Amino acid sequence: MRNRPIPGSSGIVRTMTLLGDPVLHASCAPVTEFGPELDGLVESMFATMYAAHGVGLAANQVGVGLRVFVYDCPDDEDVRHLGHVVNPRLVEADGDAYRGPEGCLSLPGLEAPVARHDRAVVEGVRTDGTPVRVEGTGFFARCLLHEMDHLDGRVYAERVTGWRRSRLLRAIRKQPWGGGASALEA
Repeated sequence: MRNRPIPGSSGIVRTMTLLGDPVLHASCAPVTEFGPELDGLVESMFATMYAAHGVGLAANQVGVGLRVFVYDCPDDEDVRHLGHVVNPRLVEADGDAYRGPEGCLSLPGLEAPVARHDRAVVEGVRTDGTPVRVEGTGFFARCLLHEMDHLDGRVYAERVTGWRRSRLLRAIRKQPWGGGASALEA
């Protein structure tokens, strides 16, 4: 029997911020006010992530420039990791770096290979201010690193290099939302 609500069940699905929107390309501010508004933001982020069939979502992906992300992501052993982190900081990223396919809800329909470490540790707090430490390996580590990049104003496409980058930029320009490609070409 479940004795707590399903994440996102009281949230509102928000519009996804797409590549090129300035909020995606700026470092997010630390959360300083804890309370019902922050709880509502996290609930809406879960609702939005689930509606878009994602495994992670940063606040700037729904137009809010605060250091918050949510996740519901499996690791390579198919163990589910579910939660949120407020004011996260990356404390470790190590292990082998693997190039694997990566996509983003702010660049819908596209993916490209990105090299990421196989292990990541993030520390921060929950919406109630209690400390949290999240350790991920494999695909979950990739998710944590991807969301941390968002909070620092980066999208995965900025990590793609060489001919793969050229191909990704061409694919972005072909998308209805592809006007944001110029944000990556600088």
